[in-house]
Amino acid sequence: MTTCQACHEREAAVHLTQIVGDQVTTLHLCGRCAAERGVETEAEVAQTPLGAFLATMGKGGAPLAAAAAGAEACPECAATLQDFRASGKVGCPTCWTAFERPLRDLLRRLQGAVRHTGETYADPGAPTDPVEVVARERASLRERLRVAIEMEQFELAAELRDRLRAMEG
Repeated sequence: MTTCQACHEREAAVHLTQIVGDQVTTLHLCGRCAAERGVETEAEVAQTPLGAFLATMGKGGAPLAAAAAGAEACPECAATLQDFRASGKVGCPTCWTAFERPLRDLLRRLQGAVRHTGETYADPGAPTDPVEVVARERASLRERLRVAIEMEQFELAAELRDRLRAMEG
């Protein structure tokens, strides 16, 4: 049993590990002291939609839970899929590569796909007529060509010139 390093009164419930260079620092805090420092506890994470979903996935024996049982740790931060399931957060950018298959499976179940297929922002003032769209593109290329010539960026100007010729020809 570890006591809180901040208040020295309660049992530590949160264990923070910080790695800076080769220096590893671990801080053990009780729930109250962790909350005072802005650290989310498992109870708070479970209140988020993803945290609640992951918590139920772990109880139901879903593929993410099965993968977590035999999972290796991330080579960068040593986080496991069990840590992800508990917090709803990956430990570092390398976790996305280390746990690619289980995370892809989870995204596929949550969203139905692993690629974004939603709508994109459409500018309300943008033309919808294809002829008008091409005309605006040409005008934009001509203006960029004019500026490139003025700035003596001749390689860019040649590229823009070629693109204009391709559009017109």
